[in-house]
Amino acid sequence: MGRPAPLAPARQVARPRRWRLTVIPALALALLGLAVFSLGLGRVPIPPGTVLAVLASQFWEVQADWSPAVEQIVTNVRLPRILAAMLVGAGLAAAGAAYQTLFRNPIVAPDVLGVSAGAGFGASLAVTLNLGAWAIQAGAFAMGLCAVGLVLVVGQAINRHSLIVLVLVGVVIAAFFQAMISVLKIVADPVDVLPAITFWLLGGLNRVTPGDLPLVALLVGLALAVLYALRWQVNVMSVGSEEARMLGVDTGMIRIALILSATLMTAAAVSIAGIVGWVGLVVPHIARLLVGSSFDRLLPVSALTGALFLLLVDNLSRGATTMEIPLGITTSVIGAPLFLLLLLRARTGWS
Repeated sequence: MGRPAPLAPARQVARPRRWRLTVIPALALALLGLAVFSLGLGRVPIPPGTVLAVLASQFWEVQADWSPAVEQIVTNVRLPRILAAMLVGAGLAAAGAAYQTLFRNPIVAPDVLGVSAGAGFGASLAVTLNLGAWAIQAGAFAMGLCAVGLVLVVGQAINRHSLIVLVLVGVVIAAFFQAMISVLKIVADPVDVLPAITFWLLGGLNRVTPGDLPLVALLVGLALAVLYALRWQVNVMSVGSEEARMLGVDTGMIRIALILSATLMTAAAVSIAGIVGWVGLVVPHIARLLVGSSFDRLLPVSALTGALFLLLVDNLSRGATTMEIPLGITTSVIGAPLFLLLLLRARTGWS
């Protein structure tokens, strides 16, 4: 496969320190503003002032000048979906940043080790067996973790120090689970089960309920905390494994911790949103354009940018037409040309 391409051209890394310090607050404010706007977006438009008043009324005494239906729409229908979009976007983008830094390859995505294919098989199997929504999410999460666990076991058995071997094993395991999904599609009831499998695989947040959020938030938050705690070791490893070992970094343990943390976020995201592509591939490149490739800055900026990106894309999915477009389709339509633009911008640094 040759020497991995540099993650960021020098012209992308050379950002003024003052610029880097303002990026995170600016992204946080933009995310907050977009969230308020998104709560008012839909077939029943709600002004931002009313949205803020409804949210405030959940914690303080506020004179209500809105109908109970409006409050239900904001708190029980739109708010869970918007929070889920931010969690899924942040988790996928942070996982993509971790994988790209670990493998020192700018075209690595969170599903490189087969987590998305495994999760898709788990969810498809649960749908085929006519299990409930909770079982579908649990099956997706469990099989996503199992797929990556299988990749790690086989990769360690072949060559425990080779990242290229891990990628190749991941491709094989992903192909196997994709084939198993195809088998389930063939044997599924074409009237009821097959459409359910197809729409789940296309991705979407319309199935999210308030009860889905606490566990996903806990898993994504825990994985982000682990990745941020290891930020300096990850920066050293991005130079090279041999150099990192010479500096006293336990590269094997750090590699496993990164893979498990990134996989945990990806599996949690896929379990409630289905297979949503391009977020973990494109967003880390945008983050590098903003703050460079140092992992201590790249990780939080990737998470915030991913949340902002997916929330914007979800708004387009549910508001562009009268019929909601599956989220996986919208991210592909937007992500593919955006990635090409990023490649064109950085072509001199990746040559």
